[in-house]
Amino acid sequence: GSMAKRLNQIGVENTEENRRLRVKKCIGGVIFFHETMYQKADDGTPFVQMIKDKGIVVGIKVDKGVVPLAGTDGETTTQGLDGLSERCAQYKKDGADFAKWRCVLKISDNTPSALAIMENANVLARYASICQQNGIVPIVEPEILPDGDHDLKRCQYVTEKVLAAVYKALSDHHVYLEGTLLKPNMVTAGHSCTKKYSPEEIAMATVTALRRTVPPAVPGVTFLSGGQSEEEASINLNAINRCPLAKPWALTFSYGRALQASALRAWSGKKENTKAAQEEYVKRALV
Repeated sequence: GSMAKRLNQIGVENTEENRRLRVKKCIGGVIFFHETMYQKADDGTPFVQMIKDKGIVVGIKVDKGVVPLAGTDGETTTQGLDGLSERCAQYKKDGADFAKWRCVLKISDNTPSALAIMENANVLARYASICQQNGIVPIVEPEILPDGDHDLKRCQYVTEKVLAAVYKALSDHHVYLEGTLLKPNMVTAGHSCTKKYSPEEIAMATVTALRRTVPPAVPGVTFLSGGQSEEEASINLNAINRCPLAKPWALTFSYGRALQASALRAWSGKKENTKAAQEEYVKRALV
């Protein structure tokens, strides 16, 4: 999926061996796709075992992608609840500690609609409840896309509305908040917005939105990078952690592109570049 696109950009085939990299102490958890969960290292050691031996927790993406939400202006919901309980039970047996499920909302003049917000909040709550019944920690990911020309204020407003709906749904579904994590977008202006905001402004808007909507019972918030460059994602996360407002949750990252891009460029599919690529990856993770 995501890795295939990134490997293609540097002209490398998306094969099992080409996706591996040394992972250092700066990484606390790894999210697998179904196929990678069952792959093995060259010496026959299962990936999951390798990761666990390094003291890293194992996660699994359990949603089955976004589908159109009929009757809306191009909005979506996420599928994959059917058979989720059985899949979670199996993943738990196979070594998974946590799961991830992504919902997507978009900002325009008339979106996100109340229907899309409610539907996606409900789906996230169902998923979280099913995970917990199977002893798996759910990462709740309501991503508000950065596409559009909306300003920072509009993104903050929408983020607050979405998170408020998500936590209402989690409460309605009797989800144990202390056993969940949140993976939200940072509050940023749309990619096409002409006004540029400082990392401090982004941090203030992000932390304010979280403080208004995310209960202190939630132990951690792992930001997604959401189309930001590596540099932006690191600088903004740093500004968020330095923001002078009280933050009752641990704040960290759950980045794909914003950790992988430099490493992929340094490596370019050549064995002799492996060391350089590993250094790049660790450098980004340590930032």
